[in-house]
Amino acid sequence: MTITVLGAAESGYGSALLAKKEGFDVFVSDSGTIAAEYKEKLEEAAIRYEEGGHSMDKILRSELIIKSPGIPERAAVVQAALGEGIRVISEIEFAGKYTNSKTICITGSNGKTTTTTLIYEIMRRAGKSAEVVGNIGQSFAQAVATLDKQPDWYVIELSSFQLDGMFDFCADIALLLNITPDHLDRYDYRMQNYIDSKFRITRNQTKQEYFIYNADDQQTMMNFPVKKIEATTVPFSTKGFVLKGAYFDGELLHCDGKSLLAKDMIIKGEHNIANALAAIVATMKAGVDFEDIKHTLQTFTGVEHRLEKVAEIDGVEWINDSKATNVDSVFYALGAMTRPTIWIAGGTDKGNDYTVLKPLAKEHCKALICIGVDNTKLMAAFEGIVPAVYDTHSLEDTMRVAKEIAVEGDTVLLSPACASFDLFKNYEDRGRQFKNGVMSDASLSMVR
Repeated sequence: MTITVLGAAESGYGSALLAKKEGFDVFVSDSGTIAAEYKEKLEEAAIRYEEGGHSMDKILRSELIIKSPGIPERAAVVQAALGEGIRVISEIEFAGKYTNSKTICITGSNGKTTTTTLIYEIMRRAGKSAEVVGNIGQSFAQAVATLDKQPDWYVIELSSFQLDGMFDFCADIALLLNITPDHLDRYDYRMQNYIDSKFRITRNQTKQEYFIYNADDQQTMMNFPVKKIEATTVPFSTKGFVLKGAYFDGELLHCDGKSLLAKDMIIKGEHNIANALAAIVATMKAGVDFEDIKHTLQTFTGVEHRLEKVAEIDGVEWINDSKATNVDSVFYALGAMTRPTIWIAGGTDKGNDYTVLKPLAKEHCKALICIGVDNTKLMAAFEGIVPAVYDTHSLEDTMRVAKEIAVEGDTVLLSPACASFDLFKNYEDRGRQFKNGVMSDASLSMVR
């Protein structure tokens, strides 16, 4: 079989490597420039590739196409392939065919990375054979292709883009954390299309598998009755008791007769209680002892780029929340602020409605620094809401303004509400550049 892989970053490289290992004739095509590290890896594996455009004659002779998640279905090359009747799938779908490992799959508009990491840490603490892959860490396909021994469990963070290309894949344990507006530019600005994408995580599940869902989430509960879920369903709630699930009573997190004091957790906030409840249910269903779960929850400090306290310089607190790429994530971040806040936001707008943020911005923010190629929409949304709004187009300018206006007792919060691709490689690159900018002041005292 001839396989074309579209896109040559982490997902595409992993797919190509696995396809090569399984004996397929594989070709990689990227419309942009392939990063040097991936180009080198493709050459080492003797995998044919092209960059800077698509050779349609080669691509349309393929029997299968594996599409990287960043490429929309409406892309001309994808539409041409579908028009020729060529099957187009995701890397997750492809990798799932070549491992017998069980899977815990996590999706949601917010909290995916924290919950995925927490589940993995719990599994590791319990001595389970597990690897974390997907939208975090290495790609699923690369792990399947390169690990000497397949683990008992893969813990997989899944974006809606990855779910869109899954057809036969079945999660052993699926988690849907929440659904709030995000990536609407990829879904014709129709919320229902995005909701349908998230519910694909239940695809092919039977009573033998578990679907763990947030009973507090409005969109999930509104759509639940019409989705014909076949899996064994398990709810979690931060609002009080739920039957046969996990819940928070205002003091304790409960699941299956076991409990944990919320105050004993390092990560704070209602959103992190929800993440913890989801992780508790998932790992208990995977056979983990509650004592291992409890110990991990009491020692887990969170993940990079999510409300990550970087440093305090001359009484100014600097927080990296670069992973907040949608409005709902920023809602949690602004709500957690306890000091006058200089809010840094902006980037590639994904069809955002900023209305819900306005009361929080008015209450907490002394200034908004917009960072992006085009900040027009963001600035218009908060003019008159935040006392001072600045327009910047590079991180250097943003950091200069922040350092000029911040005084002792302030917090500078990077929480963009937007994708990063106009000025940065990804949200990790944005967050690390921000941290480097903070660290450039020699007078800082690091927060350990």
